[in-house]
Formats: sequence, structure tokens, C-alpha cells
Amino acid sequence: MIKYIVKDLTAAIAYLPYGIVAGIVVVLLLSLINDRRVRKGKPPFCVCAITALLMYMFIILCITFLSRESGSGNGTGIDMEFFSTWGINDRNNAYVVENILLFVPYGVLFPWAFKDARNFLSSLMSGVAISLGIECMQLFTARGFFQIDDILTNTFGTVLGYLVFKVWDWICRKVKAGRET
Repeated sequence: MIKYIVKDLTAAIAYLPYGIVAGIVVVLLLSLINDRRVRKGKPPFCVCAITALLMYMFIILCITFLSRESGSGNGTGIDMEFFSTWGINDRNNAYVVENILLFVPYGVLFPWAFKDARNFLSSLMSGVAISLGIECMQLFTARGFFQIDDILTNTFGTVLGYLVFKVWDWICRKVKAGRET
């Protein structure tokens, strides 16, 4: 199973240049927007966090949608059976683990980018919504299958990422409080 995960993660690195290009565009646009916001007396966006989130989302789009051939899902692939992917073979088990790993960064980046969404429910629901959107796009474009397992594993990855964010945020607050004393 590990060999499949390593192979697939290595293949996903090929999409990093596309994410970097998207990030450059986002930085330029957010910088222009922030200049305008500051001139109007509004607080600026966190360019770094939003850029990282949008770069990541672009890479996810490439991995889950654009990297697949048209017709790979034949438009009729719907699997609503819970845990139908796990246990079949090492390849399918690797897919389950990869779906979890795929959304851990989202669970970290989403609350970092949006201060108003730094609660568990907002992060959870956004992870479900993004995963559901990906699954629907795969189904309607026949570039994959709609699998309830993917939504569950992606959501679990979001939750794990959110927990990482909360620990990181807690550590940052403790360090900051220590500097102020």
C-alpha cells in the first residue's frame, strides 16, 4: 500500500508548477485589492494565507479533475455504499489514505485564511462542500466516480487538518504571550 501512496504523491508533485503560477496571479490580484481596501480604511486580507489556500485548491482541482481522461467515469459511476473502497486490495486502501491526506492541508489552510471560519463547524462544512463539489464535477463530466467514501475520507482529512491548525494556533498564541511578558 505504501508504494502506491508514494507513487501517487510523487505524481501529484507534477501539478505544483501550475499551483505556483496560480499563486503568483492570486498574489498580484490580492495585492491590488488590499491596496484599495487600505485606501478605504478597511483592514487588508492575509495575502499569504489566502494565496496558499487558493494555490492548494488549484492543485486539488488538477489532481481530482483535470488529470483524468474524459470518460474515465462514464457518467454513471455512483457508489453510495459506505466503506466500499477499503479492504479490497492495497491499491484501493492507498486511495482511501490518499483521500484523507489530500484534505489535511485544506483543514489547515481554510481557517488560517478566514478568521471568521476558525471554528470546527465552519471548517467541517466547508470540507464537506468542497468534497461534494469535486465528486459532483467528476460525475457530471465523466472524469471520475461519485463515491460517498471520498466525501467521508476527504472530510476526515479536513478534520485532521483543522486539529493541526488548532494546535499550531495554540502554540503561536502561547509563544506570543510569552514574548509579551
